[in-house]
Amino acid sequence: MTRSLSSLPLALLVLACAACVPRAAPPAPVAPPPAPVTPAPAPAPTRSADWQDWPWTPGAWRYIRDAAGSRASYGVSGQPPVAELRCDRAARAVLLLRPGSNASPFTIRTSAMTRSVATQPGAGTVPQAVARFALDDRLLDAMAFTRGRFTVEQPGATPLVLPPWAEVGRVIEDCRN
Repeated sequence: MTRSLSSLPLALLVLACAACVPRAAPPAPVAPPPAPVTPAPAPAPTRSADWQDWPWTPGAWRYIRDAAGSRASYGVSGQPPVAELRCDRAARAVLLLRPGSNASPFTIRTSAMTRSVATQPGAGTVPQAVARFALDDRLLDAMAFTRGRFTVEQPGATPLVLPPWAEVGRVIEDCRN
């Protein structure tokens, strides 16, 4: 017992010293790593001021002939066409159709001329704007023989930049003959 009493002051001294030691501060919380910086989306390519430098709208012309007449559809294979040039034999007219419910006029640009053309809503299940041309309209020849491209522009819609491939002239000539 004397032995345990003699060690008592030593134990008290150790406890007293331990009470004087400041408590260690808890480690600071680790901040989560910063979120990866997402780059801003690239701005849409701007078109040059000269429409003749604009790239073609993706797609190709496809010629089709049926009982109603001939037509050339432009677009990407497997998707609905973005433009169609159609011979309406019964009306003796060439129609230029573009999908959409926007019935504002088309502005058609060729290397030889630029002209605004009235449109009307097309009949059918798919909304479309339709421009009607008389068979002797010089704008049809300008579209067929333009240098490099022609455009079909309409307010509120992306301009179509179309190549003057043989299908365009073929539909026009089919309708005239």
